[in-house]
Parts: sequence; structure tokens; C-alpha cells
Amino acid sequence: RLKRLHRRLSKTQKRSRNRRKARQALSKASLKVQRQREDFARKQANALVSSHDVIAYEALQIRHLVKNRHLAKSISDAAWGRFLWWVKYYGTLHRVPVIGVEPASTSQDCSRCGQRVKKSLSVRTHLCPGCGLLLDRDHNAALNILQKALQGTVGQTGTDAPQGTSNASGQPAATRRRTAAPRKQAG
Repeated sequence: RLKRLHRRLSKTQKRSRNRRKARQALSKASLKVQRQREDFARKQANALVSSHDVIAYEALQIRHLVKNRHLAKSISDAAWGRFLWWVKYYGTLHRVPVIGVEPASTSQDCSRCGQRVKKSLSVRTHLCPGCGLLLDRDHNAALNILQKALQGTVGQTGTDAPQGTSNASGQPAATRRRTAAPRKQAG
């Protein structure tokens, strides 16, 4: 739809009434698509956070990935950054930890024994020569991300809390005083 409206706009004469109408139609359609994407991201993030106790994600540098001209359009259209923003927002709201993990070698390391198995991106399965684990490459990476996230969060509260500290005060998690008001019970 947007493509068709762009084409129609480009075929109109400049400063004509039809051009103004085409520009308004394109603007209206673009705004609708933007709102649909935002609504979808918000609902998916809320559903994700509501159904899990901990959210762990690979902390990718999106601005560096967008520099790749083959991936830029699909990454921008998917709005990873906006989705992640909503996940963090709902994580804070529902008190669910949202933890970013350094992406280094998450798909290379074996999730069972920790041995590094070098492979190219075209190889879609993980086969560990050390322990014999056979998994899909993405599943193995997801297990590694979860393990890294859980290792660094013992005794922490808040979202994106750095290792050994609380996100709210920066003090060690074991010595931080509880300052949040208790939840009100319905009744």
C-alpha cells in the first residue's frame, strides 16, 4: 500500500492539488503503519513479560547492525530497539528482571560443557565434539544466553542490573534496603 502511494505521489505534478492529496494520503497511511507496528510491539512485549519470570536477551548493538546494507531495511522495519524498550518498560512495571547479555560467542560455546566449537554462519546445527550435544544453533545460543544471564544475577533486583549490584541504588544486592512500598492486596 505504501509503495503504491509513493508511486502515485511521484507521478503527480509539483504544487498541484492532486500532489497535495497524494501526500496527505501517504502521510495518513504511513502513520497508520507506524501505529500498527507500535501496537504490535507493545502487546507482544507485554505478553512476553507477563508469561516469564526472567527475560534474557543478546545485547546487540543495533546501530552497528544497521550499517550492513543487506540487513538495514529488515532490522529497521522490525523495530528491534522499540520492542526491546517496551520489554524493559513492562519488565520494570511487572518486576520481571530483563537482562542483557554480551553476545560474544553465544552460538559458538557448547551449552552443556562450555567447549568452544568454531563454525560459520551457514552451519545451522551445533555438534559438540566434547560431549556429543546436538542442537539447533539458535537453541544452543538461547541456552547460553540464559546461563550467562542467570550467572550474573544472583541476588539482584531490577532490570538490567549490573553484576552484584541492584539497579535502583547501585549498592551490593545483599546489603540494599528494601525501599519499595508493599503491594496492596485486593479485598
